[in-house]
Amino acid sequence: MTAAAAEPAGPVGRPSWWRRTVNTRTAYLFLLPALLVMAIITFYPLVFQVWMAFTDFQLKNLRPGSPGPAIVGFKNFLRILDNNIVIPNFDFVRILVFNLFWAFTNVIIHVVIGVAVALVLNVEGLWGKRIWRAVYILPIAIPPIIVATVWRNMFDPQYGAVNQLINGTIGVLFKLPPFQLDWLNQPNPILTAGPLILPLAYFALLAANIWLGWPLNSVVATGALQSIPKDLYEAAEMDGAGYWDRLKTVTLPFLRPAMLPFAIYGFVLTFNLFTLSYFMSGGGPFGQTELLVTTAYRLVQEQHLYGVAAAFAIFQFFILLVITLVTNRLARATASFDA
Repeated sequence: MTAAAAEPAGPVGRPSWWRRTVNTRTAYLFLLPALLVMAIITFYPLVFQVWMAFTDFQLKNLRPGSPGPAIVGFKNFLRILDNNIVIPNFDFVRILVFNLFWAFTNVIIHVVIGVAVALVLNVEGLWGKRIWRAVYILPIAIPPIIVATVWRNMFDPQYGAVNQLINGTIGVLFKLPPFQLDWLNQPNPILTAGPLILPLAYFALLAANIWLGWPLNSVVATGALQSIPKDLYEAAEMDGAGYWDRLKTVTLPFLRPAMLPFAIYGFVLTFNLFTLSYFMSGGGPFGQTELLVTTAYRLVQEQHLYGVAAAFAIFQFFILLVITLVTNRLARATASFDA
């Protein structure tokens, strides 16, 4: 008896291998429209950008009858590493170090505040719990450009609410003369450590992004907290565990699978946070708060160096890829809870 004859037949007399083939073909037909759309709006631009990074692509190459861009090899990448870019105070290593420090500090503060607020609002019998949860989610609903504009005005040296608050509280308390602190344009940095330069504008951006970023972390933490079985808390309490012991042995281990992947996601978002750096501080003073994403935008919008900007974006992609893989490896964020 042959293998084909031994194959059990389907309900309509067809062998099962034939039905599996038809089902697979049908599934691919359903996926084909989505694949075509992704190929047009995602894969083609990515491939085109990689090609552009190895050329001297400019706007004049798009004009009818003009010669196409020339292949320059790794020249664009070397220009970036050699800081041979027509942008004031451009330093690739300094921007990268500041970008990493900016993302790490923001994510750590976002997670700590988000988890702390979620723990407070998860207390049994707390009055107005739903109201507070609705209020703290409001920053997420506000467009980032509006957030950047409002906070920039708040840090205005003459009319900003921050300086007025400081003069009205600390100044009165310690009997200090009125002052106008230029938060976003103070030229002298607060801290300099090798390539890391922290101007006063960094702390203004940090305050704005903390207000913008912790609520979503609190939402994720709240969902994770509500999924913890209460039996575990009761068992720990019967064993004599206090609040801090229950927090370390029950709460935090159950929060970890939810918070670590979201922290990585938040790191990527903060690493590429364009609006605050560009619209709030303008990358200043002297480019000290520039991020990689704002620098790439300036290469395109101001310098029209499309090939260099494409190479810059490739650098940025591999930096984020390495950071994400290393973080996943160290934190075991993609492992199972019992791993």
